[in-house]
Amino acid sequence: MGISSAGWCLPIGQPMVIAVLAQGDAVTDPRAILRNALPIDNSTIRTVQADLEGLGKYLKAKRWSSVKKDLKNAAFLLTLRRDSILKSIPDERQPEAVALIDQLTSGVDQLVEVADAQDKQQLLLTSKELLPKITQLEELMIEGFPFDVPSEYANLPQLKGRATIEVKTTQGDLTLIVDGYSAPVNAGNFVDLVQRGFYDGLPFLRSEDDFVIQTGDPLGKEEGFIDPKTGEYRAIPLEVLMKGEEAPIYGMTLEDAGIYLPNLALPFSAYGAVALARPEFDPNGGSSQFFFFKFDNELTPPGFNLMDGRYSVFGYLVDGKDVLKKLTDKDKVISAKVVDGLDNLVEPPAS
Repeated sequence: MGISSAGWCLPIGQPMVIAVLAQGDAVTDPRAILRNALPIDNSTIRTVQADLEGLGKYLKAKRWSSVKKDLKNAAFLLTLRRDSILKSIPDERQPEAVALIDQLTSGVDQLVEVADAQDKQQLLLTSKELLPKITQLEELMIEGFPFDVPSEYANLPQLKGRATIEVKTTQGDLTLIVDGYSAPVNAGNFVDLVQRGFYDGLPFLRSEDDFVIQTGDPLGKEEGFIDPKTGEYRAIPLEVLMKGEEAPIYGMTLEDAGIYLPNLALPFSAYGAVALARPEFDPNGGSSQFFFFKFDNELTPPGFNLMDGRYSVFGYLVDGKDVLKKLTDKDKVISAKVVDGLDNLVEPPAS
């Protein structure tokens, strides 16, 4: 079980050569990508989010005037456009939302003062503390699940929301967030297998070029999960959601679907993107094996990312980057555990 790109078969253990052209700025922060992938429609909070997320870029060039402009805009929206944010929040969640908006307003006011003093470190620290509150506020806007998974996959676990996974390895701990809003079948399969203890004790594999680190190959001749209820290989389809679309495309690569330069909900632009491995010529042949993608924005820019649309990204590493960098084929998973979001897992009905 490996990965392929640009027509070449690239199983683990074989080198890869990629040539790309840069185009624009890729979002490389996994938590920012996950915020952007939330199924909400509120332009006001999205603008506040963008104002806070963009501060780091301005600070690199010491563009303090741009920093102050965005902070003042965020402060304006959080105060005078508060009602436009709250209109997307269900009534029973309004008190929590109001408290979060109050905290954000106070925090942005503090950032304005920090920007006036041009204290770069304090500004980055405070803005980093505020962004999780943006996430919490946006999550309050979500009601139900945004689409129906095709009936042919009803026999597979589905994640109707998000889950947090802690993976203990021989090099240290990794924390992953898997996104069922964008990839419910792939994320559901993964969470189900974690809950079963399937990955505990399994070794890591890696490519010679070190562009991925992979695991999930069970001991023995099988290359995936054999469902004890059916005695059969659990095959998981390719599942890719493009921004602006109501539901993912299933069962084929975007290239095979005639779609090029896609703008994906879950792109490969962040270090530690988590994706399903699959056989070279079978988009629907994945099962238990998954990989962490280790390229950054310089090698996976938007519009020229050779991985996007060829594999199903279903989550991101959000803590443990230094651990991931150290993992080799001499290491293994000690244990994997669902620490949040297990209630979002929907198991298939008993046959």
